Amino acid sequence: MLSLRRRGTALLTCLALAGVLSAAGLVAAPGTASADTIRDNEQWVLNMLQVPAAWPVTEGGGVTVAVIDSGVNPDVSDLTGSVITGPDFTGVRTSASNLDWGVHGTWMASLIAGHGHDGGSDGVIGIAPHATILSIRVIPDRDDPNYNQYEREQETRIQQSLAEGIDYAVAHGAQVISMSIGYSAPSGTVREALKQAYDHGVVVVASAGNSGDQVASDHDGQAPESFPADYPGVISVGAVDPSGAVAPFSSANLSVQVAAPGVNVPAQGRDEQYWLVSGTSPACALVAGVAALIKSRFPDLAPNLVATALTSTTTDRPAGGYDSELGFGVVDAAAALAKAGRLAHAGLTGTTVAAGASVPATTRYHGPAAAEPVRPRGDAQLVLFVALALAALVLTGAAATRLAVLRRDRRLQGPPGPPLLFPGAASGVGPSFEQPPFPGPGFPGQPPWEQPPTGPPPPPPAGPPPAGNFRDF
Repeated sequence: MLSLRRRGTALLTCLALAGVLSAAGLVAAPGTASADTIRDNEQWVLNMLQVPAAWPVTEGGGVTVAVIDSGVNPDVSDLTGSVITGPDFTGVRTSASNLDWGVHGTWMASLIAGHGHDGGSDGVIGIAPHATILSIRVIPDRDDPNYNQYEREQETRIQQSLAEGIDYAVAHGAQVISMSIGYSAPSGTVREALKQAYDHGVVVVASAGNSGDQVASDHDGQAPESFPADYPGVISVGAVDPSGAVAPFSSANLSVQVAAPGVNVPAQGRDEQYWLVSGTSPACALVAGVAALIKSRFPDLAPNLVATALTSTTTDRPAGGYDSELGFGVVDAAAALAKAGRLAHAGLTGTTVAAGASVPATTRYHGPAAAEPVRPRGDAQLVLFVALALAALVLTGAAATRLAVLRRDRRLQGPPGPPLLFPGAASGVGPSFEQPPFPGPGFPGQPPWEQPPTGPPPPPPAGPPPAGNFRDF
């Protein structure tokens, strides 16, 4: 979910790279900048998100943010000592020393937890500079020498690698998961992994997609959904430019909940050069950093309450409170942190039941309900029950006879044809950083939990959300 411009002195290298990236739908342009000017160029990002006002409260210490991406180089100057390298679930064997390994992931990690260098005054400062990055590789970069091998993998295998990455993050103590990636179709396996993450109190943030300038007329002016951003329980992030206007590439659809800077955002690359990156990818990473600040100060706050803190305190709020481009508006780190504090101090830290705790028999999904007593049956009711049971047996026998006939007819007609695939499920459809996502609003038989919404999300509630809701923001 990214376009980019490199800031460095290697003009020839940048020009050569521009030709390569243009074929992949990205834009690269040469420029010059030293590390000590990066902080000045980054200041608009920090100011728009009100991050300096949040740092006196916390800088993200004690929080682990899982960056599920293309890998993170732990040795770059602005991330030294802040990265734990997790497994590689891509199925390809590109060496981490390869210059095309971990390009995208390192940019994202620097925006979340970069701490600068030379005493912290130079280079990129992330939103949560004291946080720890857990790098989990689930997708190679476009220029990875083994990308073509990865692209030929079955869709189920690619989705499985993402689910395994999410499971690993949860099992290894991540409090926030950042996913600046996009898949063209949903997956029940990933859905279940995300539900487990939610149940363990993990905040999940994803980029909304970069299809805003490719909207077809058959989408009614809305960009197609992108996964994992469109799964319930995931905070989907759109992008704005330095003026606060919606970036033209930012996908506008009903999954978008908040927005953050996503145009010419300074980041450090795996090559230790500094880049200006654009896309919903950096916007996602920045919001994940704000979520890390909240979890650092209020570690027991449930994911839906973190989302409430983020969505109810935004700046540049759209007319009417919500639209599909900005969501509820641009994130305000200081205000979100203060709102999280009010929620925590009100005792509203969690919405899930601890393992082993007893649940009242009258409790339903959205909260307690009055129990209805079971009334005794009289003789007339007993006779009616027996009659209904006999009728059911007759119908069952008739159905079984019909089924046997159908099976016999099917054997006579030969073997069945190939299974029907939902849109986007054909071989070769996989995740990317810039490919257009799933082109339709859903597919027949899609579980209700995965169905796209039919209208804009409701505004944040004035009080705490009901206990037990998986997604109410």
